Amino acid sequence: MALDDFLIELLVDPLDHEPLLYVASADVLVNPRRRVAYAVVDNIAVLLPDEAVALSDEELKRYQSDPDARLTGPR
Repeated sequence: MALDDFLIELLVDPLDHEPLLYVASADVLVNPRRRVAYAVVDNIAVLLPDEAVALSDEELKRYQSDPDARLTGPR
């Protein structure tokens, strides 16, 4: 099950306050600017900076090229 659309429209990175890339197929929220990913566990976004995982170039490209990935945050 994916994150709720209403929630997706609210989520931003807790440190730079910019939109994230939601990759539902991998259950992650990606910040390409900071090159980190936040887990989505049981449909709950774990946006704790200490829990963020650093991404390699390959991982970042894979997430960014996911056709179903979408931006979060207010529009």
